[in-house]
Amino acid sequence: MIYLMISLGIESSADKLGIGIINSEGVILANVRKTYKPPHGSGIHPREASEFHSTYMAQAIDEAIVESRLDSSQIDLISFTKGPGLGPCLRVGAVAARTLSLSWRKPLMAVNHPIAHIEIGRLVGNLSDPVCLYVSGGNTQVLAYSEGRYRVFGETIDIPVGNCLDVFGRNAGLSDKDFPMGRVIELEASKGKEYIPIPYVIKGMDVSFSGILTHVSRLLESKEYSIQDLSFSLQETIFAMLVEVTERALAHTKKTEVLVTGGVASNNRLKEMLEKMTLSHNASFEGLKADLAIDNGVMIAWLGLVMHQNGYRTDFEDTIIDQHFRPEDVLINWR
Repeated sequence: MIYLMISLGIESSADKLGIGIINSEGVILANVRKTYKPPHGSGIHPREASEFHSTYMAQAIDEAIVESRLDSSQIDLISFTKGPGLGPCLRVGAVAARTLSLSWRKPLMAVNHPIAHIEIGRLVGNLSDPVCLYVSGGNTQVLAYSEGRYRVFGETIDIPVGNCLDVFGRNAGLSDKDFPMGRVIELEASKGKEYIPIPYVIKGMDVSFSGILTHVSRLLESKEYSIQDLSFSLQETIFAMLVEVTERALAHTKKTEVLVTGGVASNNRLKEMLEKMTLSHNASFEGLKADLAIDNGVMIAWLGLVMHQNGYRTDFEDTIIDQHFRPEDVLINWR
C-alpha cells in the first residue's frame, strides 16, 4: 500500500487568505479562500488586510478541514508563504503555520510564492517546462527554469500590472463590489470601439506601468474619451507589452510551453493574445482557472509537499518571513 502524504497550505501574502489541502498524488482536497475588500474602493492597507486575515484564519482552516473530510491527525505537513508579499499579511500566515505545527506536532515548510504559482500550474496543466507569465496585483514577472533555478527573464521595474489596472479602475469610479477590478475593466473594455494611443514601455526584457497609468489618468481627467475606450486601449497596450516579453523569453529559451498565472491571468483577452502568440511558435499554452490562478492555499500546500519530498526542511528559526523573497534564491532539486 502506497502512503499518500497530505499537506495543508496557508497563503496570506496580500489581500487573499487561502487555505488549501492536497495529497502527494496531486489530488486537491480543499481550497478555501477569503478576500479582504478595502473600503470605498481604496487600495490595500497592509495592516487592515492583516487584521482581516487574523480574524478569519481559524474559520478558514476549519472550513478547509471540513471540506477535505479529514481531521488534523491526517495532515502530515504545514506549508506557508514565506514571501514575497506584504509584511503584516505574511506574518499572520507564518504565525498561524507555527501554531499549527506546534499544536498538531507536524513539520513546517516555508515556500516561495511565485514558484508555488509555477508548480501548481505544472501540476494542473500537465506541463513539463513552461515559460511562465506571472501577473497579479503584487507581481509581474516572466519566469522559466534554467540550470537549477527559476530565473526571472523580465519583470516590472515599478508597479505590477494588476496594480495599474486597480488604480485606473478606482480613478474611473468603477466599483469592484461584485467582481475583482480587473474583471470590471475587462467588461468595460469589451464595449470600447476606439483605440487611443498610449505609451508602450519596454526596457530590455522589463516593463514599466507607472508612466502609462499617469498618462491614462490624465486622459481620464480630460473627459475627452469614454471609460470604455480608455479601458480597451489600456488593456490592449499593457497586454501587448506582456505578450512581447513572454515571446522573447520563449524564443530565447526554446521551450515549448507557456503558462499564465496570477490574478490578472483570469482576463480572457490576455489569454487570447498569449495563446495566439504561443501557437505561432508551435508551442502549447495553458491558462489556469481562476480558483488556482488567483492566490490560493493549494499552490502553497503543493510546493511545500514537493520540497519536503525532495529533502527540503524548514527549521523553526527559519520561519521568518521575507517580503522580498526572490524565486531565483531557491535551488530547484526536483527537476
